Amino acid sequence: MITTSKNYFFVGIAGTGMSAIAQYLKANGHDVSGSDRQFVSGIYNETEQALIKEGIRCFPQDGSGVAESTDIVVVSTAIEDSVPEVIAAKKLGKQILKRSELLAMIASSKRTIAIGGTSGKSTTTAMLFDILHYAGLNPSIIGGAGLTRLIREGKIGNAAYGTGDWLILEADESDGSIVQYHPEIGVLLNVDKDHQEINTLMDLFATFKNNSTRFIVNRSHPLSAQLTAESAFDFSFDNDITEVITAKDFQQLGEKISFVVQGVPFGLNILGKHNMENALAAIAVASSLGIALSIASQALSHYEGIYRRHQIYGKKNGITLIDDFAHNPVKCARSIEACQPISEKLIAWFQPHGYGPTKFLRKDFVTEFADVLRPQDEIWMSEIYYAGGTAVKDISALDLIQDLKKRGVNAFFVANRNDLIDSLRPHFTDNTSLLLMGARDPSLGRFAEEVWSKISS
Repeated sequence: MITTSKNYFFVGIAGTGMSAIAQYLKANGHDVSGSDRQFVSGIYNETEQALIKEGIRCFPQDGSGVAESTDIVVVSTAIEDSVPEVIAAKKLGKQILKRSELLAMIASSKRTIAIGGTSGKSTTTAMLFDILHYAGLNPSIIGGAGLTRLIREGKIGNAAYGTGDWLILEADESDGSIVQYHPEIGVLLNVDKDHQEINTLMDLFATFKNNSTRFIVNRSHPLSAQLTAESAFDFSFDNDITEVITAKDFQQLGEKISFVVQGVPFGLNILGKHNMENALAAIAVASSLGIALSIASQALSHYEGIYRRHQIYGKKNGITLIDDFAHNPVKCARSIEACQPISEKLIAWFQPHGYGPTKFLRKDFVTEFADVLRPQDEIWMSEIYYAGGTAVKDISALDLIQDLKKRGVNAFFVANRNDLIDSLRPHFTDNTSLLLMGARDPSLGRFAEEVWSKISS
């Protein structure tokens, strides 16, 4: 339980998951500081400045921030024992907690709604937060991406502490930590092959279900439907399951979607049928809390989106630029599908992350891209993002491109992404959407901004 005030030090605090918990604890009255390898003296870092603005002290990752006054040092699974902060913590006899352990402790201190699934967690978490906030419940959130409306206030936007009873958090299955949470409400959006095989994922989500007091699932997804607890607040779309929350009449007109839930119309400034599913999940949970569908509809009509989730930069010289976090095969396919109605031609660029994950998902990427791309569309890739460590570099993004070419897809490789726009110029028409996709690389948001500036030059 999180009770008495503590002094927390986060190693790798610039990471999305770490910064969210750090902000939450600071807003809850704790003393919070942290370090990150991105923090370099004399060099501006946006995340560092946002954390400092919240009253969180930031240090370079050299061990200097861990002191006698530190109570708990928090690390992620990526932090090794050789990191200076871990060495300093052990020398001083300080308690070291994994990020997932701390998040489980926080979750046990509030009435928690945990959003799980292999796709859509960040968006659903943000949508539900907006609905509960609009309904006056003053919820808290620990999410995986910044809400646009909070970013506009100069915040990172992936966390907020509210005085209400409810905490909405994104429950990650990729590192297995989802099994540590015991939420009052667990939500399962979907199950698709990602970092792990389906059987392993189903085992994790089954434990998640058993740990949840109430469990709400997407009945339209065949694998998540297998784990239903037969809740009246399960959700589905395009079928006639009358005993659950159902959406029908989906339409996408340009950059907006609309649908109807139990006779109540919904309209959102967002792309894609998959985002109707995410919204429907948030609506179902809100309904289980007694929030009227009309209130949920009003709240979502004001939803502004989250950082790098189909973030539309605008249109220049006939080119519409969209930046998205999509990184597994199904997410990429749904992202492409959502952007196709905007323009006559779609050019998708993808930067895979991790040599192991790319090799594991190679066939799935090729199949999903080949199936979703239209004859006039194109897929471009740059080399796999390498975050350091001892990974075996036994695959290249070029391997995927060659596989796609064999399938008859318009596929192109540009090893260095800085050469992308110059390579793309002959392929642009006066009605083209350019979709950028990738994850884990913290510089991708800045890359999208660079692409946006180059499009007009």
